[in-house]
Amino acid sequence: MAISNNRLVNFSDGRVTFLWKDYQHGAAKKTMTLAAHEFIRRFLLHVPPEGFQHIRHYGFLANRYRETKLARCRQLLHQPAPVVEPSAPLVDYRDQYQKLTGQSLRDCPRCSRGHMLVIDTFPVALPRARPPDTS
Repeated sequence: MAISNNRLVNFSDGRVTFLWKDYQHGAAKKTMTLAAHEFIRRFLLHVPPEGFQHIRHYGFLANRYRETKLARCRQLLHQPAPVVEPSAPLVDYRDQYQKLTGQSLRDCPRCSRGHMLVIDTFPVALPRARPPDTS
C-alpha cells in the first residue's frame, strides 16, 4: 500500500494535502500539498506493474526458500557460492571488548595497574521451591 486513507487530509481545487514524516527532523509529521496530477504521479511510482509483487514478499529473496533459490540462481549464472571465512570465536566477552575498544575489563578501573579476579559467581537460576525438610 502506497498511502493509507488516514494520511489523506484534504482534496480541493485540484490539490491534494496529505501527511508525511520528515525523518531529517526527528520523524516530525508534516503536511504537503501537491497538484492532483503530481500526487497521482508520485503515488503510481509505488504501484508495481501488473503481475509483479514486492520483492520482499515474493521471488528468490522471499524468506521461505531463499537459500535454495539463491543456490539455483548461482548455478544458472555459473557463479560459486561466496566463501565466508569463519572468524575464530573469542572465548570471553572481555576479550571481545578489549579487541573493540582497546581497554581491558580485567584491569582495575581505579588504578589501571591491578587485575580484577573472579572470586565468586551467582547461580544462573534460583531454585523454585524450598528444599524438602529432612528432619
